[in-house]
Parts: sequence; structure tokens; C-alpha cells
Amino acid sequence: MSDVDIKQAVKQKYAEAARRVRGEGAPASCCGSGAPAPQARASSCCSGSALSGADPITRDLYDSVQIDTLPEAAVLASLGCGNPTALAELNPGEVVLDLGSGGGIDVLLSARRVGPSGKAYGLDMTDEMLALANENKRNAQATNVEFLKGEIEQVPLPDASVDVVISNCVINLSADKDQVLREAFRVLRPGGRFAVSDVVTRGEIDAELRESALAWVGCVAGALDEADYRSKLAAAGFTAIDVEPTRIYRAEDAREFLAASGLDAARIASEVDGKVFSAFIRATKPAHPDDAA
Repeated sequence: MSDVDIKQAVKQKYAEAARRVRGEGAPASCCGSGAPAPQARASSCCSGSALSGADPITRDLYDSVQIDTLPEAAVLASLGCGNPTALAELNPGEVVLDLGSGGGIDVLLSARRVGPSGKAYGLDMTDEMLALANENKRNAQATNVEFLKGEIEQVPLPDASVDVVISNCVINLSADKDQVLREAFRVLRPGGRFAVSDVVTRGEIDAELRESALAWVGCVAGALDEADYRSKLAAAGFTAIDVEPTRIYRAEDAREFLAASGLDAARIASEVDGKVFSAFIRATKPAHPDDAA
């Protein structure tokens, strides 16, 4: 797939997810399944997928204490693979940027952590998701939140303007991850932190899976190998790089969305068994140029 094709596939799927939250389409899993799922107040792959459902990537990411006071639409629009706001160290007064913020769940949670003296930005390229996020911002009465339209490869913020960059299963969807990481490094202040959840692989993954448009949108095909992720972060200038697996996916986890993508699930599932996992990825922008590796 070309870079343009990948971007359009991602945009279309996220737009569909936003429309489903608004009740404008039948619920379906963004990990490839077209099968209907019951509506529920829960973290979802696309709107309608429930926390208690079968999706191995998106279920049980947020606890009830975190989400009970959020707008329901923000929770239903969550398409993440982790919970960076629970793992990142966010302090009062800091500025946070969420790359690929979707319906805004992680931005709203971050805004709580940094408090009224801080700020949380969300960046997304999909008009439908931005409209939903701004609606959720109003419903949450969040005054320290701003949603920006743009692409994560070209962040519309000045150099050294944020303290923490977070993201939730979005960087893997970019066709130019090196540029995404360079942009994250650019907008971070010296000493700033990169703290994202993403899907990562270990070892070879079947080429047929990586070439599937649905699998790109479903968070698997675009995933970097763990070693590649580390090397790309280092090339961008980051130090103190750590990749911590948070959920390892087995063959049975992959079978449903592989089949729904029209792939040979029986063959491919066994090849990806244990090679795909969600991870919390940490890195730091050196406080001084001399601190760079």
C-alpha cells in the first residue's frame, strides 16, 4: 500500500467509528470484524465493542474510576491498545500532547492529571473525530483542553512547547514513523517525556498480514518490531528508551479479526502467536545536548 492509501484507509475507518458513536452506523470492530457488537459504556475498538467483549487489543484498558465521570461518547470512541494516562507520570501544570486523540478519552484524562494550571492538547486528522472530541470536551466542561486538526507527521505546535507526548495505538498506523518520532522530539521541551502505548512485534510477521488495509487500521500490520522501535527513537534523539509489554496476543486472539479481514486465519494466526503485543514505550528528550547518546 502507498502512504496515501494507508492514510485514507485509516481516516475512513476512524470517521466510521465516530459516526457509529453518534448512532449513524452499525457497530463493528476496527480490528477487522464486521460482526455487530452490543452497545455498552466501555472501552472499545470501535463504538459498540464492549470491554467484556472478545477483542483482545482494546478490552479492559480503563477502570471504572477513570471513566465513570467521562462523557459516554468519549469512552465509546476509544480505539486504543493501552492506557498511557495510567502509566505516564503527569504532574500538575504540565502540557501534554496526545498524538491521534480520536474521541478525546486520553486527553480528558490527562487534563485531570495536569490540573487547571496545565493543558492537554489532542491532535487528530479526522473531522468526524475532532467534532466528537470537541463535543466531549464541552460535555466534560474541560477548560484546559484543546483539540487541533493535523497529522502526527506534522504537528502544528512550536518547538519545545510540551512536557509530555502520549499516544494510544496510533503511531503504528503511520507510514512514516521516523517523521512522527522526529516531530515528537521537536515539540518536547528539554527533559520532556515520550510515553505512548502502541502495538509492537517480535520477529517476522507474515507479509500478507502487513499488506492488508484492514489490518493496518486494526493496529497490527503497521506495528514496528521492538528493536526497530528502539532504534528509531534513538535516531530521533531520544534516550532512556524502554519498551514494556503490557499485553501479549496469542493465536486465538488473532483468529477472529484475521478471518474477518479475508485472510487465511488458520495459517496466519499460528504465525503471529506471541509475536504481537501491546507495550508501554518510554523515552526522554535529553535536558542538555551533551546528554544525548
